[in-house]
Amino acid sequence: MSYPPPPPPPTTPSPSPSSSEPTPDLDTPPVVGLAATDEGAESKMGSGDEVAQVEEEEEEECGFCLFMKGGGCKDAFVAWEKCVEDAEKRSDDIVDKCAEVTALLKKCMDAHADYYEPVLRAEQAMVEAAADAAASANPEPEEVTRIEIKRAAAENVGERKKTTD
Repeated sequence: MSYPPPPPPPTTPSPSPSSSEPTPDLDTPPVVGLAATDEGAESKMGSGDEVAQVEEEEEEECGFCLFMKGGGCKDAFVAWEKCVEDAEKRSDDIVDKCAEVTALLKKCMDAHADYYEPVLRAEQAMVEAAADAAASANPEPEEVTRIEIKRAAAENVGERKKTTD
């Protein structure tokens, strides 16, 4: 038994009774873009500024910040972070402006040294390295005096040779 060939497909799709969306025109290229296909896209996703702000906050949250906020000094760190940001915005001296919150953060970190030990150790190493660098760049007053005496003595010897020649 042979079956008749199937009918050819329709040239334009017929709207489905279950779909309330309009049928796209096959001769017109599709419009690409969220705003063109969904007028409420911005309200669903938030405004462009809100999206940018969320992305910016995600980018700004560094590993160090996450670590600091993960311990017992989260509130002290957030206060310090806010102080630094405010000082930068106003072009204030961060050291002067944030000295108090920095001291509170340090005190909190010392109280929670079991968690913040890696940061405290790194800070101590940095302080020691700075002290070593300062000591090598600025010799002790005794050493400066000895160098000056030797230099003056050498100059005097040189002057005496000139006058005796």
